[in-house]
Amino acid sequence: MSRLLRQWPAGLAALALLGASAALARADAATPADADTLAVAADDSAAVSEASAPAPPAAPARRPALEPLVPALGEHPYRLAPGTRPYLGRLAVSPGWGFLGSDHLFALRVAYNPERWLGYEASLAHNPGHAVHAVLHTLSVLVRRPLDGRLQPYLTGGYGMMVIFPGQAVDAAPVTRNTLAGGGGLELYIRDDLALRAEWRQTAVFGPQRDRGGIAAYDYSQGTIGLAFYRSIHP
Repeated sequence: MSRLLRQWPAGLAALALLGASAALARADAATPADADTLAVAADDSAAVSEASAPAPPAAPARRPALEPLVPALGEHPYRLAPGTRPYLGRLAVSPGWGFLGSDHLFALRVAYNPERWLGYEASLAHNPGHAVHAVLHTLSVLVRRPLDGRLQPYLTGGYGMMVIFPGQAVDAAPVTRNTLAGGGGLELYIRDDLALRAEWRQTAVFGPQRDRGGIAAYDYSQGTIGLAFYRSIHP
């Protein structure tokens, strides 16, 4: 019995060696087809893992960017073209707000420049007074010397007519008066087709003198501030 116990570890070691040898022999005897089968099985397992993984969240759709009507303004919206301001063949539409005398004044002016230094302007303005209100029509000329940069001064003068409407408390027909106006203004260009415009004029309204005959001129100060939208209309 003692002899068997002494030989028992050696027997276990021999059995372990025989098992390892058999496993190596089976691995060496494996064919290439078996290796390909194992590779395909591994690929299929990876594909199944990818299919079962949750898909990443979709990126939010981006809105298309607005395309400017003038591509150059889209790249540099506040840049001025080099050189003097071009006025030849340009049309300007100028809404404005200000005062005539001690009352408010709302004006809309449209000007065309047949020459680089000369422009013709038509104006329609409303003067909403407390007791009476008036509508002023004016045809004017604009004279300027175009300069480099954003600041552009000019002189203006013109003739017009003022239609005065009495208030409801006075039962009277509207009256029309001739007017002459002269003054100057300044434009501050924001970009090539847009400028901030400020103007001052002295307006003389001609009418009959009170309690005496003859015609008198009644002077009113007129000031406005607004925008000037420029467009070229020559070919």
